Amino acid sequence: MAAVAATVVPSITSKLSTSSSSKQPTILNYRPAIILPGLGNNSSDYEKLQVTLKQVYGVPSVVPKVSRLDWLRNAAGLIDPNYWRGTLHPRPVLDWYLERTHEAVSQAMLLAQEADGGGGCVSLIGHSAGGWLARLYMEEYGTSSISLLLTLGSPLSPPPKDSPGVIDQTRGLLDHVERHCAPAVYNPELRYVCVAGRYIQGARFFVNSNGDSSNSIEIPTGSDLQQSMSEESEEVTLSNKTTSTLIATETTTRSRIVGQGYKQVCGKADVWGDGVVPEVSAHLEGAMNITLDGVYHSPVGSDDTQNPWYGSPSVVEKWIHHLLT
Repeated sequence: MAAVAATVVPSITSKLSTSSSSKQPTILNYRPAIILPGLGNNSSDYEKLQVTLKQVYGVPSVVPKVSRLDWLRNAAGLIDPNYWRGTLHPRPVLDWYLERTHEAVSQAMLLAQEADGGGGCVSLIGHSAGGWLARLYMEEYGTSSISLLLTLGSPLSPPPKDSPGVIDQTRGLLDHVERHCAPAVYNPELRYVCVAGRYIQGARFFVNSNGDSSNSIEIPTGSDLQQSMSEESEEVTLSNKTTSTLIATETTTRSRIVGQGYKQVCGKADVWGDGVVPEVSAHLEGAMNITLDGVYHSPVGSDDTQNPWYGSPSVVEKWIHHLLT
């Protein structure tokens, strides 16, 4: 695997304190971190990241107790008319997640009291949806004990309204966060650091206008994917076939499928991202925004060598200094 490269926007440089370099990482030298799981993830998905933080860098961490089945609680929103209107409110749908996050923060605060130089504060690390859920937590519970919000591949902005073929997967929750949560800042009291990955570039679907069925795949007519394709741009023209539409595969099929996922998040398919969240959606105005090349979205389906995610050791070393300062 090529070395992970990093791009930082804006250019803000943080220097590590030399006074702590001689201390052993097994001692609680730094403020504790709370790792907020992403949608569909459970607490155990972050165990290797916790080990890396503690054993390599001396950063203790706590993960809210979340199982994959817990996410089914969000289905309670289906009975709320706001869900179908795309104007869903966080409460009561997300009460369970916010409460478990608060329990984890309380546990981390006890660790902070023991940490040398912790200052009684903690860091929040939000992976994927955990990033915007962290913003919601901060709005609900305050930021007096939080000195850093570090987001990893988080969709932080709602998709553009009235974009053809785009449906807000959060059913209005991200729009609520954008309208009601405090804007991102980067100052001595509270720092927002937003990390995006450039793992794969998405691509649009387009019709094989030459009528050549070689190098093509069949997309069933009337499917959700075809409907999204038909609305994607003026360049897309559906054929008159009754059973399928022939789609040229000049770029890989995977990049086209990934592109449709990107489109649901940011309104565009042909953009770079981590395989799930587009780079542009993982950054926030007012934050320190960082892009890492070759980084995959999730711990599920990743490995630490050929397919690293944000929590792989080689990637952690690119953002860990934000937790140490």
